[in-house]
Amino acid sequence: MRKKSISFIFASLCLWGVITYFLFLDRPIGREYNKDNIEGQIDDIEKKVKQQFAENKKFIQALKHNLKDQKKSKDAISAILVQNLDNNEPAKELVDKMDRQPRPIPDQEKNRKVDEIKHTVSDKFLPNGNPVIAVLVFSCNRITVQRCLDQLISLRPSAEQFPIIVSQDCDHEPTSTIIQSYGEQITHIRQPDQRDIDVPPKEKKFKGYFKIARHYGWALNQVFLEFGYETAIVVEDDLDVAPDFFEYFSGTYPLLMRDSTLWCISAWNDNGKSELIDENGHDLLYRTDFFPGLGWMLTKDTWMELGPKWPKSYWDDWIRKPEQRKDRACIRPELSRTMTFGKIGVSNGLFFEKHLRFIKLNDVFVPFTKMNLTYLLKDNYDMAFVNEVYRSRVVNYTELKKDAIQNPGPVRITYHTRQAYKNTAKMLGLMDDFRSGVPRTSYRGVVTFFYKGRRVHLAPNANWAGYDITWS
Repeated sequence: MRKKSISFIFASLCLWGVITYFLFLDRPIGREYNKDNIEGQIDDIEKKVKQQFAENKKFIQALKHNLKDQKKSKDAISAILVQNLDNNEPAKELVDKMDRQPRPIPDQEKNRKVDEIKHTVSDKFLPNGNPVIAVLVFSCNRITVQRCLDQLISLRPSAEQFPIIVSQDCDHEPTSTIIQSYGEQITHIRQPDQRDIDVPPKEKKFKGYFKIARHYGWALNQVFLEFGYETAIVVEDDLDVAPDFFEYFSGTYPLLMRDSTLWCISAWNDNGKSELIDENGHDLLYRTDFFPGLGWMLTKDTWMELGPKWPKSYWDDWIRKPEQRKDRACIRPELSRTMTFGKIGVSNGLFFEKHLRFIKLNDVFVPFTKMNLTYLLKDNYDMAFVNEVYRSRVVNYTELKKDAIQNPGPVRITYHTRQAYKNTAKMLGLMDDFRSGVPRTSYRGVVTFFYKGRRVHLAPNANWAGYDITWS
């Protein structure tokens, strides 16, 4: 009986143990601990979600702001073109085309970081739609920079539209003092590399041209890459400027933006002496294959093309070579909007006494921003130009000099060789030199000027096939 009781108790305990085992096996042990842990994880996830929502909201706001800036930029461009190009259909097409083009990503630009960008799309234009165009003044050791700066400051319509940056080389303290006296009216920067330059023995007397090229390269990088401007007018410290200097560049700005066959706007006419111009032609503008310089406007895109291969010397002749020009033209005026007073300089007065001092500076204000200048676009200009030149009567120098031409209207003097051109140019008082085969002021080989009140074209044959680089 006792054995049966013990066996029963043992069996009962075993059964209870089995039941208890299965009961505890099914029970979620440690649920209270896991519950607290899971709630903590949920809180973390909720915080991260809220943070992500906040970041997404900021991103969307930034995107909206960027789209507004782009629309603002387009509207500004549209306003400029409508104002300056007489609201023609091609101008509207240009705005649409510019709007479709992809925007450049700052961190993909060469030698530039996002945190170096000081100007953005939104401040390329003023609220009134006028473009912001930097004026870069090159200076060295001439205190007469004051004469140039006084004119620029007094004539510019707006300091916001035309910020002036004076880039100084040479470490000439009297000149620095003059520049700094203008305070916040200008920005003064200094070319930091004042080391001597090693030049070939045969070119030691031209060392100044090497320093000028170094200075130009550095300063243009500052304007376009450091300051972030999109367009700049280049001026040297020995230039007088015309009353409509800024109006001229404002009016021609849309042409430079629109026509890819243009790569500069110049204020200078190399043959702008009084006896070779129409003194009443204050509003006359032309296309030219010759890079004039002496007050000229270029874009950042052009500099990004030229800057990486910038030469060590003679930058102006270098820029006139075919591999730089690439068949592009500049706009130049009948009456120059600049005139040099710098007889003393690196060039030692080359051409000054014989030519430069006779250039006539325009003295009449022309409202270029209110004029329709679309005739200067290549597609419009070339046909009209060729028709006028090659339908004009052929005459010789003697007839022209004696004023023995009966019929009114333009006339043409032909040339077939380099020497024939030089001989005729000298007799007429034109500059007779070539750069990379291109005569000064020429377009399609034709040099246009006025002689005794008559328009004259010094022109090659109608089947002209292009410039001969050996004519230099």
